[in-house]
Amino acid sequence: MYMKNVVNSVCFAGPRNCKDLMDLGLTLTGWYYIYPDGSPLRVMCDMETDGGGWIVFQRRWDGSVDFFRDWESYKNGFGNQWSEFWLGNEHIHTLTAKGNFQLRVDLADFDNNHTYATYDGFSLGGEAEDYTLHLKQYIEGTAGDSLSYHNKQKFSTKDKDSRGSDKVNCAILYSAAWWHKACYDSSLNGLYLQGRHNQNGGVVWAAFRGPKYSLKFSEMKFRPVEEED
Repeated sequence: MYMKNVVNSVCFAGPRNCKDLMDLGLTLTGWYYIYPDGSPLRVMCDMETDGGGWIVFQRRWDGSVDFFRDWESYKNGFGNQWSEFWLGNEHIHTLTAKGNFQLRVDLADFDNNHTYATYDGFSLGGEAEDYTLHLKQYIEGTAGDSLSYHNKQKFSTKDKDSRGSDKVNCAILYSAAWWHKACYDSSLNGLYLQGRHNQNGGVVWAAFRGPKYSLKFSEMKFRPVEEED
């Protein structure tokens, strides 16, 4: 691990993200400790997809975890490391506060069609900004772009409508915490409805299977991108 001397004391400055772990020779996908601010944080590292080095912060695949949760749950994180989870908005904010990060969204439907979308300039604002989503631009992907619509939107949950009290709480209407606008073009934290449905919500990426299809699998992840000279 990295070590440095600071005023006659030793300060731990270990790997800050999954890319640092890859640079240390750790290439297996799994759970690792990183040290973004000097304190340990356990994260899921995808070391395989498109060169690896991704921190996974959201995963849905079987409906085993309740995602219709309150502000504090999404702030601090929840779920099962072996199935579905949300890393926590405060952690995501800390991890993306400095530098440039690429976001990747991997998706699959119930016909086993796999697809993805990538974005540049990903970060989350802090709690004072209601964890506002920041994206620089859509890069590419076979899933199409269903996240740019939510750029610069605040995060809302069933108990905190960050869009304002004069508007419908989309998080309640569609049973999904998300960066809602009016209301969504994507909503990957919705109810696990399994395919075509007639209900409000679902695990949705409209550009892929439309607004009335709930996906089988979603995974959201990010990694640092070196600035070009």
